[in-house]
Amino acid sequence: MSTVAPTQTVLVLASSSPRRQELISLLGLPVRIIPSGADENTPETWSPREIVEELSKRKALAVKQDLTESPDESSIIVGSDTIVVLNGQIMGKPRDGQDAARMLRQLAGNVHEVYTGVSCVRASDGKEATSHRVTKVRMRALSEDQIARYVATGEPMDKAGAYGIQEIGSVLVESIEGDYFNVVGLPVSLLAVLLEQFEITIP
Repeated sequence: MSTVAPTQTVLVLASSSPRRQELISLLGLPVRIIPSGADENTPETWSPREIVEELSKRKALAVKQDLTESPDESSIIVGSDTIVVLNGQIMGKPRDGQDAARMLRQLAGNVHEVYTGVSCVRASDGKEATSHRVTKVRMRALSEDQIARYVATGEPMDKAGAYGIQEIGSVLVESIEGDYFNVVGLPVSLLAVLLEQFEITIP
């Protein structure tokens, strides 16, 4: 008598970010990449937690609408959103080089917070699980020349707060308190905790 092996869960990452793609692969599950076109506008009255949790959920739900499921496939869509917060001021991605330099001047020599929301949505029935993490980051003092040279690399342009801790921007960071991967853009330990609500345990 033959038995049919259970279908392995596929994680569908609702992001085109190479950084998130690398991090989600650490979980050891099959991954599909389907970038989300969700609206990322939020009310000015929302807290950082509300912003990252709502946007991560929006991204996952937008991909769910476009995803065609076969009955025997178990896919969980993962959405994530990251923002930088300095003294209550929310910093997203810079509009241009001038905006990136402005953000870096404000962050230099100060401690800021990085919020990342993570949302998991099961494609078959829409079950959701959403949470967030916060990491404190101290950036070292920077001269105008250092800021200009960093902006000229182009690295800040697609990153919240105009820096990437996992690339050249690592030399700008003096210390962190909390989850490093949260600053990169996907706290994998939090994702693993959320997946337990779908009876997926890693490792």
